[in-house]
Amino acid sequence: MGQFLTDIKTIRERARREINEGPVTPDYGIDREQACKLLNEALATEIVCVLRYKFHYFMASGIHKEGAAAEFLEHANEEQMHADRIAERIKQLGGKPEMNPAIISQRAHSEYVEGDSLVDMIKENLVAERIAIQTYREMVRFFGDKDPTSRILMESILANEEEHADDMADLLFAVEPDNTDKTTKLYFTDEIPGESNAGQQVDEVDAPDAQQPDAKKYAGKNASAKKATAAAGSKSAKKR
Repeated sequence: MGQFLTDIKTIRERARREINEGPVTPDYGIDREQACKLLNEALATEIVCVLRYKFHYFMASGIHKEGAAAEFLEHANEEQMHADRIAERIKQLGGKPEMNPAIISQRAHSEYVEGDSLVDMIKENLVAERIAIQTYREMVRFFGDKDPTSRILMESILANEEEHADDMADLLFAVEPDNTDKTTKLYFTDEIPGESNAGQQVDEVDAPDAQQPDAKKYAGKNASAKKATAAAGSKSAKKR
């Protein structure tokens, strides 16, 4: 078994002496105040996202209302879980999760924008998700190996935000396909009904040789078939 880098006896003595520090040990490699500040910014961002998604859930309207509203509610619930996990981590680091509404709006990376239509709502959520993705990536790099617990936390939330952005992009395409830039084509032109030649009559001159009947061969086969039928009839008559 490998040796500890720090003497185990020293670790035990330090743990008893600094028991009031909770889970934060002397080898924590980041300024705790700075770490809590960044996590509080992420917390504020998540809370604003919860409020925006909840508003959109209640206000969604139109032919695509049901699907969009369900997506908004699912995202709101997941953003709330993100906020809870971040708040717990701030408490572990000895900080205070900031819940003051006046401060939250100032610290959040994304904005609370209601939107005037379902399309606007989807676009605002997509913009907010993209902002969170970029800033959370920076947090992951900041925590690095010096605070692996906070890094892993933000990595898992980042992965979920990327899923949210993908969901919003798909929803935007479903609601407004004609005005969505740089969308991925789901079908080739010859696979789209009405755009391909499928089911249409093929001209004889354009048909492959394998599909065109050979008149001579067909006539020969037809004559042979008639002779065989006549011979069979003659044999049957003789037996009678």
